[in-house]
Amino acid sequence: MSFTSLRIVTDDLDALVAFYEQVVGRPAERPAPVFAQFTGAGATLAIAHTSTVAVLDGAVVPASNRSVLLEFEVPDVDRAFAELGPRSEDVVLPPSTMPWGNRSALVRDPDGNAVNLFSRPAG
Repeated sequence: MSFTSLRIVTDDLDALVAFYEQVVGRPAERPAPVFAQFTGAGATLAIAHTSTVAVLDGAVVPASNRSVLLEFEVPDVDRAFAELGPRSEDVVLPPSTMPWGNRSALVRDPDGNAVNLFSRPAG
């Protein structure tokens, strides 16, 4: 078995795609009007409109996650955080050094999902 992707389901595809384009620093692939993706070396971040899961009869509910962190390793957390320019109500944790040495900043995306921008300690 191999992990291949994480898909976020949303009512506002364009807002979420714009947010993650800023986080990843490149445009999303848009193979369909209701779907976008960012393909990386080990996995894909997919974003899909709510209409793509209608067959699941309410089992997937947009903007209801409070238990998963999407994590992006960045070279400079402080710069990435500043470039993202999150609204104060979207900041979970401003750039901080964690007890284990990582530098992290946590924000919420437009649907309220927690996003961790982090860098590992030098050395």
